[in-house]
Amino acid sequence: MRTIKIKLLLIAVVLTTTAFAQKAQKSGYINSNDLMSAMPERNTVQKELEDYANQLKITMDAMRKEYETKIADFQSKQDVMTDVIKQAKIKEITDLEKRIGEFQQTAEADLQKKEQDLLQPIIDKAKNAINDVAKENGYTEITDTSLGVVLYFDEKFDILPLVKKKLGIE
Repeated sequence: MRTIKIKLLLIAVVLTTTAFAQKAQKSGYINSNDLMSAMPERNTVQKELEDYANQLKITMDAMRKEYETKIADFQSKQDVMTDVIKQAKIKEITDLEKRIGEFQQTAEADLQKKEQDLLQPIIDKAKNAINDVAKENGYTEITDTSLGVVLYFDEKFDILPLVKKKLGIE
C-alpha cells in the first residue's frame, strides 16, 4: 500500500513538473523576409544599390563599346597593317579583354559587399526588435518561417504585427 502511494505521489510530481515546463515555454514565429520588405529603410537601400549597379553598368558598357570599336577598327584595317602594328593591336585588344573580365569580377564582388554593408544595419535593427518583442511578451522561441524549417505553427503566435508596431511600421 505504501509503495502505491509513493508511486502515485511520484507520478503526480512528474505530471505537475511536465505541465509547468510546458506552460513555461512560449514559441512564436516570424517571416523575416516579410519584415525586411515592410521596413522603410529597405527602399532607400534598394535605390542606393540600383544607382551603384547602374554606375558599374555604365562603366562596363563603355569598356565593351571601346572593345567593339577596337575590334571593328582592327578588322577593317588589318589588311594594310604591318605585322608589328598588327601584333600591337592584337595585344591591345587582348589586354582590354582581360581588363573587362577583371572589372566584371571586381564589380560583382563590390556590389555584393555594398549590399551587405547597407543591409547589415537594417538586419541588426530587425533582430533587435525581434529580441525585444520576444522578451517583452515572454516568448522562449521565435522561428523564422522564411527559412522553411517549421512544420507546424499556430498563427496566433505570429509576432510580425508586434515587431512592425515596435518599429513604427503600419
